[in-house]
Amino acid sequence: MTPQSRDELAGDYVLGTLSAARRSEVAQQLAGDAALRAAVQRWHEQLLPLAALAEPVEPSPRLWPRIQASLDQTASPAAAITAEHAVPQRNASRVMPSSGWWNSVKLWRGLAGGGFAAAAALAAVLVASPGLPAAAPQYLVVLVAPQDKAAGWVIQAGSQKQLSLIPLARVDVPAGKSLQFWTKGDNWQEPVSLGLVKPGQKTEIPLNRLPPLQPDQLFELTLEPANGSPSNRPTGPIQFIGRAVKVM
Repeated sequence: MTPQSRDELAGDYVLGTLSAARRSEVAQQLAGDAALRAAVQRWHEQLLPLAALAEPVEPSPRLWPRIQASLDQTASPAAAITAEHAVPQRNASRVMPSSGWWNSVKLWRGLAGGGFAAAAALAAVLVASPGLPAAAPQYLVVLVAPQDKAAGWVIQAGSQKQLSLIPLARVDVPAGKSLQFWTKGDNWQEPVSLGLVKPGQKTEIPLNRLPPLQPDQLFELTLEPANGSPSNRPTGPIQFIGRAVKVM
């Protein structure tokens, strides 16, 4: 197993995108594979701080008995190993989405291919932001800062006929400057401006203003003059950037 394939397997294991049978195999493999255990631990350590994004909620008194009953029914050596290496949860009342796109290995590997921050930030925002539209998106993008890969925004587009740009963190914009939103497909001659963005505010853009979205489509936010780019092309430094991943 190459270091890259080991890390991908560890990521799939921690994020929960493996099939039940494959997860059981990996759980048993952990006992005798120190390198794989180390990779799993790295994913745990990077994901755990994101739990702070979720507002604490007191779980229902009925929740813990239900969890215990479920564990009793599925108790086995493999399950015990799985439980030992499960991602720590600070908030048991936050439930991961059960839809097929959440469990898509293609989605998580696509995001991880652009850097761990993208996959980790998406996992966090979907758990911590109950205000996201309920309809499953067709495309997802996590915009990260080029310098440190810190996630700043998430984009989703789907059956709602609109593209939503959702802030993940505080962004400071210097006086006299603005954030301008851009996108570009692989076969486009030049990027298209999607307008100015206010830090900390959600932005929604009708999809009929854009050519059809495509996998790997580039999205970015650049720092421009207060009224936007004077040439209708990006002129300032890139603040956040990411590529679209198709999930449906």
